[in-house]
Amino acid sequence: MSTRETRPGSAGGEDTPGPLHGGPDDDYTPEQLAAMRREELDLLGARYDGVEVLHVDPGPEPGSAIERRAVRQVGWTFTLAGVFAFLFLVVYVGSGWFLPEWSWAEEGSTWSALFTPLLGLFMGLSLALVGAGLVLYTKKLLPHETAVQDKHDGSHFDRVTSGATLVGGYHNSGLPRRKLITRSLGFMGAGVGIMLLAPLGGLIKNPNTGNPLGRTSWAEGVRLVRDDGSPVRPGDQEPGSLETVFPAVPGGNRQSDAATMLIRLRPEQFEADQPREGQADFGYGDYVAYSKICTHAGCPVSLYEQETGRILCPCHQSQFDVSQGAKPIFGPATRSLPQLPITVDDEGFFVARSDYIEAVGPTYWNRERI
Repeated sequence: MSTRETRPGSAGGEDTPGPLHGGPDDDYTPEQLAAMRREELDLLGARYDGVEVLHVDPGPEPGSAIERRAVRQVGWTFTLAGVFAFLFLVVYVGSGWFLPEWSWAEEGSTWSALFTPLLGLFMGLSLALVGAGLVLYTKKLLPHETAVQDKHDGSHFDRVTSGATLVGGYHNSGLPRRKLITRSLGFMGAGVGIMLLAPLGGLIKNPNTGNPLGRTSWAEGVRLVRDDGSPVRPGDQEPGSLETVFPAVPGGNRQSDAATMLIRLRPEQFEADQPREGQADFGYGDYVAYSKICTHAGCPVSLYEQETGRILCPCHQSQFDVSQGAKPIFGPATRSLPQLPITVDDEGFFVARSDYIEAVGPTYWNRERI
């Protein structure tokens, strides 16, 4: 049995030709390969790779009417894909800049209703046209061949000839001379690339911009209203009762951090009331207002025991004493419920004197910084 394989494609993977591995690297030195034209290397590599071309359909004749028509179809398809990608960016970036502000609401503006569908429409059309352009290019401009190839390990010879095959494929595609398609591909690539990356901006922006964790919609002069939007006057509640109120701003009754408990203290509770330091004037008469968001895990503290003046969180059983500035007296909560400073306006309705002076909701690692 011979120790030297002469079958095409039987060479090993070493870069240096020599007698140790045999095959094409023994037949052709690097200098000989370098002296060959790309077309010759392409054919040579196919032969030694065990490739058998069964059928070839050449592409359209260069410069022919058929080719020009196909180039226009592919070029305009890629261009339209880029146009829709940039329209996506216009809607995404322009909202709140030169287009109306988008905000979610049950009965939002026309723009709020169109914002998300337009994003989906433009992205879908862009990606669909990318696919259509690639299909058109492949079917109408590329030569088609049917070939069979045996799989084997590669060698230096294989790498050189495979490189020539790839370069040959690029030249056979006609891209170097079909400028309309290359320009439209560049335009489309820029638009689609930015379109796909743009939504990631929401993942890297600073979440503390505008201090969203330290501010709510409460502000000086904002009325306290019920869920149905009706304002509240002193005297509307019985002593010992609690009512949930919201800021009188658009969507205020759906803001997760705005829910506030307006409590009318019983006479004995009012006499024993011990507000937190610096908050002695936050109440109005025998009324006090505290955030309804538990400072432990953010659950709604919706249970109130009027005889003891205790506010109970049903999630983890934290309890807060309303006569001690809503101080936690039981359970895992360690911070008092924030108190909203209140007064009445000229018409006798309850209004806030300012926003909460501290962040509402659960304690978090940098809460003291805001």
